[in-house]
Amino acid sequence: MIIHVVSLGETIESIAEQYGVSPFQIISDNELESPDQLVVGQTIVILFRAQTHTVSAGETLSSVALQYGLTTNELYRNNPQLGGRPDLRLGEMLAISYTQPKLGALQVTGYAYPFIDLALLEKILPYLTYLIPFTYGITPSGGLVDLDDGALLALAREKNISALMHLSTLTESGNFSNELANLVLNDSDIQENLINSILTTIERKGYQGLDIDFEFVLPEDRIPYAQFINRLRETLNPLGYTVIAALAPKTSADQRGLLYEGHDYSLIGQAANAVLLMTYEWGYTYGPPLAVAPINQVERVVDYALTEIPPDKMYLGIPNYGYDWTLPFVRGDSRAISISNVTAVNLAREFGAEISFDSLSQAPFFQYSEEDGTTHEVWFEDARSIREKLALAAGNQMRGIGYWNLMRPFPQNWLVLNALYDILPPTETTPRP
Repeated sequence: MIIHVVSLGETIESIAEQYGVSPFQIISDNELESPDQLVVGQTIVILFRAQTHTVSAGETLSSVALQYGLTTNELYRNNPQLGGRPDLRLGEMLAISYTQPKLGALQVTGYAYPFIDLALLEKILPYLTYLIPFTYGITPSGGLVDLDDGALLALAREKNISALMHLSTLTESGNFSNELANLVLNDSDIQENLINSILTTIERKGYQGLDIDFEFVLPEDRIPYAQFINRLRETLNPLGYTVIAALAPKTSADQRGLLYEGHDYSLIGQAANAVLLMTYEWGYTYGPPLAVAPINQVERVVDYALTEIPPDKMYLGIPNYGYDWTLPFVRGDSRAISISNVTAVNLAREFGAEISFDSLSQAPFFQYSEEDGTTHEVWFEDARSIREKLALAAGNQMRGIGYWNLMRPFPQNWLVLNALYDILPPTETTPRP
């Protein structure tokens, strides 16, 4: 695999000729929307096939996979043009393997709202270890606010992908409630009701475990929160269900701020089977233009986490989005718009901008101006920034990665992931002594 950065005057044809691959393959793999209008600074992922198979009459996805000792999901990952569809076309050429050896293996999780485009989800599922529908809420009595997750779970089962139930204190207003968390964490009866509701839902809907995400936990609830997670693990593990806890991106044990103080890395790392480091939102809606997950800041979080939690219990959070800021930035007034990484490149194309790459944050960015003179600054993710984040997780022998979120297409992410890493199956959960 090569990540090619487009230079002035280059075309798909000239790039294809340079690497000895077909223009059609590059367009198809990268799902380029305007291949005749490349953007200077845009990344193009070049894949080199080692072995191919031409579909004959009567062959199926399963029969081809069996012939080469692959799973159907491996065949899907090697052939993004299939889009997750089960039918093969006579004469269709399939990639069986690529020339570059894998650098390692990772588990991959990803969050999705129930209203995700199911065709998009079908494409993405083969790259996942766990799908996590977002989110089950909590009532003051310890009941659950139900989630319309039936279609997502059915599609995951169809693709043989495990799913985790997601539990949060998110309210209808879109905010995390520390008052609700405080109520649950300090009332044993409410807590008992909640755990029973969780277990009933997991069993009824066929989840393989729980992902818990209480954010802005009050500092005084630091220990009760870890104890609650421990109680969940002790209840769910003997039944074969895993428990993962999301962690705010801390860089020290005594980091101040409501986002951080209720999350004790050491205690939660001991209580849960695994944790997700939410290493994103440095660039955010109400802040100044910055990379969403600058690698230098992400590394600081990982470095601290490694002092408190074993690496094989950690997932590295990765953002699947960028932001578009209107300049000048005015704190308290400016509000960035969240956009997809594909949309970011399309904006650069539409307004004739060149994409730059920041060496410190290892992230792409550009500015553009509208006809009325309004200037914008955009930060997003591309194949290069994703490669760096994957390498950070694998290089530190972390369990895997977790995408927030799967709602927007990002073809190059999946190309880079599959080219460099195998996807690990779920971790078997056994009771702790």
